[in-house]
Amino acid sequence: MYDICGEKELKVCLALDPGDSISGVARKIDENRETIRRVVNRLEEAGYVVYDDGLQLVDQTIRDAGLDFLTVTAALSPPSISEAYVLPQFAGMVYAFTGIDAVYVWTRGGYQVARDPADYPLFIAVHESELEAWTAFFDRFGIPTSTKRQPTRALDGAIQVVLEPRPEIDAEMVDGRSVISLQETVAFANEYYATFESALDMLGRMYDDVDTDASYRMEPA
Repeated sequence: MYDICGEKELKVCLALDPGDSISGVARKIDENRETIRRVVNRLEEAGYVVYDDGLQLVDQTIRDAGLDFLTVTAALSPPSISEAYVLPQFAGMVYAFTGIDAVYVWTRGGYQVARDPADYPLFIAVHESELEAWTAFFDRFGIPTSTKRQPTRALDGAIQVVLEPRPEIDAEMVDGRSVISLQETVAFANEYYATFESALDMLGRMYDDVDTDASYRMEPA
């Protein structure tokens, strides 16, 4: 009964959406595919998960109970920065990383604008109708939210989430993370060119369809 109650089993149950593949779940929770394959096999044998046109969680109450457990543990051990990036996967709502986090995701972690670990905002686009639900979700883990970045002195911890409410979200999946489109990310980086010049160069080399303003900002010879 207790042999499938480990950390990775819990993360799989929380992150799994109907139709997910093993690779997709592994990317969502930043785990090795082969490790998650073994975890999923154990969950299937125990009757928690089935294969039916992709992975399916047998009973939604498993996920609900897992989230309640995670909430309790967060009070004793607050989420780290890396764990905070995974948490939105467990909310069961549509979202997309935006702003500087979209640049981070689209460069596949290759570019990270300087952020102080003691003052670390995450930027996430959410549906307008779910703004309060997102606030309540992060509040369960002791992470403050706002629609504008808050000064460090106003917070108790290092992590905050800046929620950007939108009527619609055009999200794509990159390495298991939901993120705004590449075109919108490039437009944001171009708007703050001085900060993201090297990121734009990186994106231009990574993706053929990226159009940056770099050529227009070069000093004349």
